[in-house]
Amino acid sequence: MKRMGDMKLYSFEEVKDKIIGVKGSAARDAFEAELAEEIESYRLGETIKQARLSQNLTQEQLGEKIGVQRAQISRLEKGRSISLSSMMRVFKALGVSSATLDLGKIGKVALW
Repeated sequence: MKRMGDMKLYSFEEVKDKIIGVKGSAARDAFEAELAEEIESYRLGETIKQARLSQNLTQEQLGEKIGVQRAQISRLEKGRSISLSSMMRVFKALGVSSATLDLGKIGKVALW
């Protein structure tokens, strides 16, 4: 904490430590794991969106290709409701012929 006149200034790390918990604590580890998962879901949703836009498809048109409503495509593109089966259907409908999942030290797995 620094002082600037009568104000106390806290760094972002100090605020996170106070609100979420210090690094290495169970609460902080759980928060950071959840955040990492949310970021990956967001990235996957953006990938779906960019692939759809590159083919000049609307959400409704993509939904028709895989048999879901436009609202479901919207949720997928926002990184919500992404299951492996829905992801496979979307990418196959977009013409992605194969995909692999990188499991780190374990290796890679072909999804389709």
